[in-house]
Amino acid sequence: MNRKSIHTRDYAYFVERLRKARLEAGFTQTQVAKKLRRPQSHISNVESGQQRVDVVELKRFAKIYAKDINYFIH
Repeated sequence: MNRKSIHTRDYAYFVERLRKARLEAGFTQTQVAKKLRRPQSHISNVESGQQRVDVVELKRFAKIYAKDINYFIH
């Protein structure tokens, strides 16, 4: 079976870490969306694994959440 990477265990771990980092930072999805100048639905889609995150956006998430980028991938 040829699965897209967005549906792998690794990607599920990644999006869970994004969600956890947001909660640890004390932000709502709406607050993060405003900081990124994106709609709240984008944050929801990212956290549910429906929307991909590129490395540039990951760097922005890491900065907002005051996390090292490795937090999300290890």
